[in-house]
Amino acid sequence: MSVEAFEIAENGGANLKDVDDDGRPRRTGTLITASAHIITAVIGSGVLSLAWAIAQLGWIIGPTVLIAFSLITWFCSSLLTDCYRAPDPVHGKRNYTYGDAVRAYLGDVKYRFCSLAQYVNLVGVTIGYTITTAISMGAVKRSNCFHRQGHQAPCKV
Repeated sequence: MSVEAFEIAENGGANLKDVDDDGRPRRTGTLITASAHIITAVIGSGVLSLAWAIAQLGWIIGPTVLIAFSLITWFCSSLLTDCYRAPDPVHGKRNYTYGDAVRAYLGDVKYRFCSLAQYVNLVGVTIGYTITTAISMGAVKRSNCFHRQGHQAPCKV
């Protein structure tokens, strides 16, 4: 138990049963809540175009690529779970963020490079989603115009 956990309990705040070994509130997640978080994180506009992208690759290469990327994702997930505690996997300090794990294992300089890469990726994804949203909104507006005025109408967006 950490010192903070005992101080919280002594001050009449939280009970020792309410905090983890690092002094933070005990996690109360279940398999159901974890599954809900995974589903909401995975299902998005990227998944909506997955069927079309796999279909463009064909019946042999498409499923092969899908399985290959599934294995890569599984491997990366297992590496991340091994980095949850550092330096000891059982009694080490918890790394609550990806950046904490990078800092614990690779140091401050590589942490800064990793943070820069994450923010550049975030900006790129945001730009991509914005462009995709604009194209989708235009397609919906054009579709509505065709639905109202017929397919021969000069619908411009």
